[in-house]
Amino acid sequence: MTDWNVVSLENGFKILLKEIHTAPLISQWVWYRVGSKDESTGQTGISHWVEHMQFKGTPQFPASVLDKAISREGGQWNAFTFLDWTTYYETMPSSKIDLALRLEADRMVNSKFTPEEVESERTVIISEREGSENEPLFLLSETMQQAAFRVHPYHHEVIGDMADLHAITRDQLFHHYQTYYQPNNAVLALAGDFNADDILARIRELYTAIPAGPKPPRLQRPEPEQPGEVRLTVEGPGETAFLQISYRAPKANDPNFHAMAVLDSLLSGPSNLNMFGGGGISNKTSRLYRAIVDKELAVSVNGGSSATIDPFMYTIMLTGHPTSHLDKALSAVDDEIARLQNEIVSQNEVARAIKQARAMFAFGVENITNQAFWLGYAEMFANYDWFTNYLENLSKVTPEDVLRVAQTYFQSRNRVVGTYSPTGEQE
Repeated sequence: MTDWNVVSLENGFKILLKEIHTAPLISQWVWYRVGSKDESTGQTGISHWVEHMQFKGTPQFPASVLDKAISREGGQWNAFTFLDWTTYYETMPSSKIDLALRLEADRMVNSKFTPEEVESERTVIISEREGSENEPLFLLSETMQQAAFRVHPYHHEVIGDMADLHAITRDQLFHHYQTYYQPNNAVLALAGDFNADDILARIRELYTAIPAGPKPPRLQRPEPEQPGEVRLTVEGPGETAFLQISYRAPKANDPNFHAMAVLDSLLSGPSNLNMFGGGGISNKTSRLYRAIVDKELAVSVNGGSSATIDPFMYTIMLTGHPTSHLDKALSAVDDEIARLQNEIVSQNEVARAIKQARAMFAFGVENITNQAFWLGYAEMFANYDWFTNYLENLSKVTPEDVLRVAQTYFQSRNRVVGTYSPTGEQE
């Protein structure tokens, strides 16, 4: 028996429902299988821009009333675009969820994309991009991503390249919307205080008449093996230096992903896979914190990876210390990685790392909005069983597994090392 239901309509729309009667709330997430990975050169950033346009209204729900309507009913809403997906959510009092259901069904097909709104949003997104270019970590991370992925479309940032933001047309945006915003390319996840049969009947009323579209195109450009370590330096405003070390990492559906999560917990502290909620756990017991921050080689150190369809990156980020050069911090990172590759970690240390990773995971699933998030999120790179089995799979990780993934993935030929060198100018 499961505590959730999955139904697929004839048009291919997948629906996941989870009844949670702890509070009179319902959270709805509509996920589309489209992200920056689906963008070709010349149209980078188009998925994120389409997301913005979804808030510009439809004939039934004009932009001027959308925000007020959600707020008036005591709800909250937002949207996010990532490498592999775009998602929209509303968390509402359970008696008001019909507004959110009608809104998402309507804007799946009826968003207007008026030329005036397209140009207005072009200005907004270009301004967002310009603001990011004043941020050291954005400048460094973007350059690192471009170096790590020369062929695969993970090459570019979600916001897109400035040249494309100036050039993308209204018709290209609308074509992207029509291509990927189809019921057979979407998942609806709903968790909260409802009766599954009743709400499924309402969802059928709203979505059954929407026809399935052609199977959306996918860019198939696997990244070739990296020929050796890449080192780079980025210069920019500010007074703080940063060091980023990125290794090619396993995709979410890879059997090594769970062992990598335990290794992450042990090395730099546990990561929160839920990007939109959950608490934090101190990483002061991690190996890198003790070897680098405690010894004042850097002000901070953090690490982590994302759950993605294709192999992405495991990244370690250090904030420079005013009195210590980052070369010393890099040497300390290399020493700790060498230790992991040359000796089996004790069972007690692995057990502690698993416990911390489990606790971090629990923080990210503790409310109704996060429960609905996970229903759909796991479908973007695997399925909901991946989520329900996650803690069990973490618990199965052994010291030998940690050794194996450290030896497999933490190879110098498999990484990009980037330094942000501040010019001292004001940001």
